[in-house]
Amino acid sequence: MRIEGIRNVVIVGAGTMGPGIAATFARHGYDATLTDIDAQQIDKARATLELVFTTWKAGGFASDADIAAARGRLTLAIDASEKIARADFVLENAPERLELKREIFAHLCGVTRASAILASDTSGIPITDIQRDLPNPGRIVGMHWSNPPHLIPVIEVVRGRETAPATVDTIVALVESVAMIPAIVDRDVPGFVENRILYAVMREALHLLDERVASAEAIDTIVRWGIGYKLGVVGPLRLLDMAGLDIYTAVASYLNRDLCNDSGVSSTVTSKVAAGRLGVKTQGGLFDYTPEEVERLARERGRLLVASKKALTS
Repeated sequence: MRIEGIRNVVIVGAGTMGPGIAATFARHGYDATLTDIDAQQIDKARATLELVFTTWKAGGFASDADIAAARGRLTLAIDASEKIARADFVLENAPERLELKREIFAHLCGVTRASAILASDTSGIPITDIQRDLPNPGRIVGMHWSNPPHLIPVIEVVRGRETAPATVDTIVALVESVAMIPAIVDRDVPGFVENRILYAVMREALHLLDERVASAEAIDTIVRWGIGYKLGVVGPLRLLDMAGLDIYTAVASYLNRDLCNDSGVSSTVTSKVAAGRLGVKTQGGLFDYTPEEVERLARERGRLLVASKKALTS
């Protein structure tokens, strides 16, 4: 299917990412359906959608008329079987379990039109593993959004081993049609590109915390105002060129040997999980949070992401 043939979009899974993705499609003229088998998730999604629309309006990304039009194109449903049967594009957004995703795709392969494109928003499960032994695997592709999906511009377009080139081309065009930035991942490795780099950074940060090199507050401050500040403007590979590959070679020749290469999980994290301290969701993880701080963090993150997006795209 070509981009011109895509009008009806279904997002399967109304969890953390689903509402922002559905709203983004509806905002850009697509008839979007957000579906979930859990009625509570649908109710939560309604509240999340309000936050999405409020953030867009406050940031100047959407007017009242834009938001009203998006609402008119957006449907939330527990039973979306009719919508799925007529869909031009279906995006799976279920929890990160391979067997669950394969079960969903097997069902979708049997109930969607043969021309419909089927995509997964998995954070890192190889698309090749999802599409294996399914009929017409050429129409199955990865489309990895970042959280919050209505604000983070980049979307990884992941080419599974059997994904057709035309499918990749159509998804690239689809990403551009919702004012996002496509980045093609040519080789289907676990974690793709974004999460492999992100988890490498988080592993080193946790290692430094485990080794008491610096406090959690200091580590976050250094990453935000040092590494993050630079990488928001120029990517790591171009940064290498700007710094000089000779300098990188000199530093890496002694530093790489000392970097964390542990394949396990940080003891700090495992001990927190064992104690039921899971982060913001339990009002305590590596930091402590009051209910007011949780709300403030969400608002502040949205405000800063809006400001950054406007600055970087101006």
